Amino acid sequence: MADQFEDIDDIILDADERMDGAIDALKNDLMVIRTGRASPGLVEHLSVPYYGTPTYLIQLAVISVPEPRLITVKPFSAGDIGVIQKAIQNSDLGITPTNDGKVIRLAVPPLTEDRRRELARQVSHRTEEARVAARNVRRDANDSIKKLEKDKLISEDEMHRALDDVQEMLNKVVERIDKIGHDKEVELMEV
Repeated sequence: MADQFEDIDDIILDADERMDGAIDALKNDLMVIRTGRASPGLVEHLSVPYYGTPTYLIQLAVISVPEPRLITVKPFSAGDIGVIQKAIQNSDLGITPTNDGKVIRLAVPPLTEDRRRELARQVSHRTEEARVAARNVRRDANDSIKKLEKDKLISEDEMHRALDDVQEMLNKVVERIDKIGHDKEVELMEV
């Protein structure tokens, strides 16, 4: 890992991109956790076995939310309705789909208090995973910076400044991760 970098700027840029990736991954993970409100994000990235290939539902259908507790899925091809419905049933959404031959309807039931707490724990777990991912990026960046100093490509002062920059970057990313997790938990606990 450390050998691919020639200077501190490359290391910091790489760390910044990878930490942003941890944030994006968290947002995508949390998007599929249902909150009692209908949202296309609940099903957009649901994997549907389409002619033997896992395909995201959003690539096979128009997904809309005509009412606060209803999601409609209109397949581009009416022949795909069965395979899409089966994929929704087999998912862990806890929603039973119904269809009229053209459109699949997903009535989003209100969440029970126990289910809200369970989902809040999932959010907390995924938030911690994102923090760990960001910390791993910091570790990799710090190792690369220390190797540059060991190889005499940068001074000790430059190394300490760069390590401080990476730590400051991590602090900001962890703050954003915590806010994203907190906002999702608040959204989950709304009745």
